[in-house]
Amino acid sequence: MPLNLPNLLTWLRILFIPLMAGVYYLPAGWVSPHDANLLAAAFFGVAALTDWFDGYLARALGQTSAFGAFLDPVADKLMVAAALIVLIDLDRVAPLVGLIIIGREITISALREWMAKVGKSASTAVSFVGKLKTAAQMIAIVLLLFWDPVAGLPIALIGEVLIWIAALLTLVSMAYYLAMAARALQKSA
Repeated sequence: MPLNLPNLLTWLRILFIPLMAGVYYLPAGWVSPHDANLLAAAFFGVAALTDWFDGYLARALGQTSAFGAFLDPVADKLMVAAALIVLIDLDRVAPLVGLIIIGREITISALREWMAKVGKSASTAVSFVGKLKTAAQMIAIVLLLFWDPVAGLPIALIGEVLIWIAALLTLVSMAYYLAMAARALQKSA
């Protein structure tokens, strides 16, 4: 396991998961509901930024590694799944949305692993729609964790709309990856 700055940022993202979730489950009176929302949104927001930054640094510093390539998507999926479970528990996200997003992540992870085993990993490389899904999802989760209006803006409503858009993009991206994998397998058959 190479210990470099990109991998340290990925580990930091994993460390932020219990901090993000834990603020909602502290004993009564330790943190106000508004402060819990603010802290959770901040932890998740910083973690989401490290997701972009660690990949950028790994490429820029020439510090890419097989371990980093493994750990980065695991950290992303753990972070999103934990946030969605908390948001479902807080009744801020519909369970169906959580099932769609978490189910897609498991499905595509398994598909990528299988495609790598058969030598076709390029067919499941990250697509533009996948990047759109990730952006909508990350912004929605930050807004849904924060929840409180800001300067008259209905943050919760904006987050709810974005998380449904992210769920739709999740289904579209899953269909895209499955189709690309099927084509790659047909060509090699």
